[in-house]
Amino acid sequence: MRPLRVAQWATGNVGQAAIRAVLDRPDMELAGVLVHDPAKAGRDAGEVLGIGPLGVLTTADIRAIEDLDADCVCYAPLPSAMYGDDPGADLRNILRLLESGKNVVTTVGYVYPKAYGEAVAGSLERACQRGGVSFHGTGLNPGWQGDLVPLVMSGLAQRVDHIHVLESSDMSFYPSPEVIFDMMGMGKSPSEFEAGSGRYADWLTDLFSESIHMIADGLGVQLERIARSFDVLVAERPFDVAAGRIEAGGVAAQRWRWAGMAQGREVIVHETHWRMHPDLARDWSEPGGLIRIEGTPRVRMKLEHDWITEPLAATAMHAISAIPSVCGAPPGVRTFLDLPLIAGRPDFGLAVTQ
Repeated sequence: MRPLRVAQWATGNVGQAAIRAVLDRPDMELAGVLVHDPAKAGRDAGEVLGIGPLGVLTTADIRAIEDLDADCVCYAPLPSAMYGDDPGADLRNILRLLESGKNVVTTVGYVYPKAYGEAVAGSLERACQRGGVSFHGTGLNPGWQGDLVPLVMSGLAQRVDHIHVLESSDMSFYPSPEVIFDMMGMGKSPSEFEAGSGRYADWLTDLFSESIHMIADGLGVQLERIARSFDVLVAERPFDVAAGRIEAGGVAAQRWRWAGMAQGREVIVHETHWRMHPDLARDWSEPGGLIRIEGTPRVRMKLEHDWITEPLAATAMHAISAIPSVCGAPPGVRTFLDLPLIAGRPDFGLAVTQ
């Protein structure tokens, strides 16, 4: 059987990790690479990554990727919903790729497109059918911790009353100023953060609502709404992180909370605590993560602060690891509720009870 030909869209931190993963697999080969920086276009992809020539030239032309002989595109740019002046660019690009006959896995969201309504979910499904291909959104969180793992854990419960997912992360390692300062607003004064956080807050809410809706549908729960709250903490002194410098008085930690409501109460809660220094906001939570299912029996999984050493690489790997299943699936949008990416998927027919 010939290797699957994979094209990589974007060469940021996740994109570069994805290319390395493809090169390391005997069942895949790198078919092409799209870059956004014109200075990188036309160069050998290995030169862009600093790993030596690969014989694959990069391109900044979307049409070149559409016309490429490739089985799948790993679509991993910075999300247009948050970055740049064209929020709808990602969806349009993905639709074009699907209609050109390319399977697509992505890390920009769309883990559960149904959460966005028929306009989005339907357009993706129709593009898959026209191209005869499949689509899958994935990642680390969302895309693993906040949806896949709770769904798997729910198979251990006879009754589920409440699900709580917590991510508590030290972001000081993250090397991208565009993500840390431009997208997340770290380092801004609280007033600047509040004034400019509208697009960011809406993007995050859409993103994590996907996980909540997926869990709800997996458990047969009809949600009434998703409630959002957040607060921030500022740095008392200046310090340096991988992306740059946080000055005293700048936002240095964020706490976000989304609660899926059903039958008048919280049933599925997702919290994210992001710090720019491990000593900040220790009263919020311990660094790491926690997934808790209240019911019969009570099920709890705790992730230690160092539970994963390279989260960006893991994000890429979750996409690359899905490619064989996505390429082998019938045409259509494939989520964790219908794509057999794991063995022993539990019965998702449980209902939340009062």
